[in-house]
Amino acid sequence: MPVPCKICGGSAILKRPKTGDALCRECFYKVFEAEVHHTICDANLFTPGETVAIGASGGKDSTVLAYVMKLLNERYNYGLNLVLLSVDEGITGYRDDSLETVKRNEKQYELPLKIVSYEELYGWTMDDIVKQIGLKNNCTFCGVFRRQALDRGALLVKADKICTGHNADDIAETVLMNVLRGDIARLRRCTAITTGTDGALPRCKPFKYTYEKEIVMYAYFKKLDYFSTECIYSPNAYRGYARTYLKDLEKIRPSSIIDIIHSGESLSIKKDVKMPTQGTCSRCGYISSHPICKACMLLEGLNKGLPKLAIGKPHKARQRLAALGTVSPGNSSATASSSAATADSPSDSSSTAKTGTSDIPEQKVDF
Repeated sequence: MPVPCKICGGSAILKRPKTGDALCRECFYKVFEAEVHHTICDANLFTPGETVAIGASGGKDSTVLAYVMKLLNERYNYGLNLVLLSVDEGITGYRDDSLETVKRNEKQYELPLKIVSYEELYGWTMDDIVKQIGLKNNCTFCGVFRRQALDRGALLVKADKICTGHNADDIAETVLMNVLRGDIARLRRCTAITTGTDGALPRCKPFKYTYEKEIVMYAYFKKLDYFSTECIYSPNAYRGYARTYLKDLEKIRPSSIIDIIHSGESLSIKKDVKMPTQGTCSRCGYISSHPICKACMLLEGLNKGLPKLAIGKPHKARQRLAALGTVSPGNSSATASSSAATADSPSDSSSTAKTGTSDIPEQKVDF
């Protein structure tokens, strides 16, 4: 006997992972889109007339985000100028293929596309970096560099905000990772739906309360064109272990994902806990809580043939750089850097490039 749709009474074809409700296809579309719209409005994510750069990787999250943002922008008259922004990390057999998907999305959704590359910005590709560093710490480089690359690309298209496809699963994983690391600074801000409001380019997450499984279902039933292969360099990423644990929790209690997010939102920091103070990098001008930001230090190590130079605790990295005469030893006691983006961030500083970046705007950008 067919299960009736909870909303319209028709024949249900799916069970929502988030609520357990049986829904037909059309009602699922309506609920999914309405929840994203509610999230956008409730958090006042956008202002009419803004140019919003949508981080587009070709994966399910960013593809659904681009589709839904265009749909809602037209349906509810947000008045936004939407632009697709992609980062080419230089990973042969992975990013080159996913960028072809993004180029198809550009035509399908009739949205302009801007692609920036690691090689263009830093003079290095991830393939080159992995040859130097190996597979143990490669996500550290990629996470920091990708975050800065998105900011620089957004400046090139004159965007007012960056919109990313981080979903509820991603945010819950980040809460778990920061708890396990004891990273108070990131734990305090990782559940924020908008970050970087004190900088030049705020970042927002319209999918903050949207389950990953529902994004996959939406893409499947809508027959959206997306790339589904995982990064070839991320099998040992720390985030993968948090993801496995979260999926096990979800099997037992589907509300675990939202519960973890709400727990993260409710955390408070004691007044006597010392937090990083934001300043700007003396080399590139980007926001950092150190005199020299994490990306500049990572790039310094690569360009000196010592790729592991800036890996590990920030003060120890600065001491190693000081030994080479790159950084003043007095800077080694600085507080933990806010520009060191979470290394395994999905979907998650600045630098001087090996071959120069004179064509890239050197403006202050929040991280």
